[in-house]
Amino acid sequence: MNRIKFLLISMVTLSTISMAEIKVAYLAGGCFWCTESDMEKVPGVVDVISGYSGGHVENPTYDQVSSGTTGHFESIEVKYDSDKISYSQLLHSFLKVINPTDDNGQFVDRGYQYSPAIFYQNTNEENLAKKALKQIQKEGHFAEINVKLLPFNKFYAAEKYHQDYYKKNPIRYKYYRYRSGRDQFLEKVWGNN
Repeated sequence: MNRIKFLLISMVTLSTISMAEIKVAYLAGGCFWCTESDMEKVPGVVDVISGYSGGHVENPTYDQVSSGTTGHFESIEVKYDSDKISYSQLLHSFLKVINPTDDNGQFVDRGYQYSPAIFYQNTNEENLAKKALKQIQKEGHFAEINVKLLPFNKFYAAEKYHQDYYKKNPIRYKYYRYRSGRDQFLEKVWGNN
């Protein structure tokens, strides 16, 4: 009898897990090492990949994108479980780990390729992104919001050494992050949230 009970519980659990819908969002918030690290900590996020979006060159390299000549943003592909976090909640979390007022880069990283952007894949995402930007402004921390809303076109994964950089190179990453001023800004605006 206990075996049958165990099998039934297992089947229900497995069918619930397999029904979870994994969705994908594309975001840019400056250094992708930092946005990858921050977004991987958000409950409901399944995976984050660093890469490039929004440009006019096929299969760009880091050197090409960082030169500012390809039109790409350093961006992230965020896979999330929509049963655990909505697109709106995901955007709200994202907007709290960037400087949404700076449209010419983020922190020490300067240039178009480091500016914040939300890449929407459909009209619903576009509308939710507009609402998220209005909401973050309503919270009263910022006088002006300068996050670009752009239609998603393509995403190119960055080179392997950029993936999970904060895990593979923790000392270098922590040093870079501290020197960037990102955490100091976020703590000043949001506190230890």
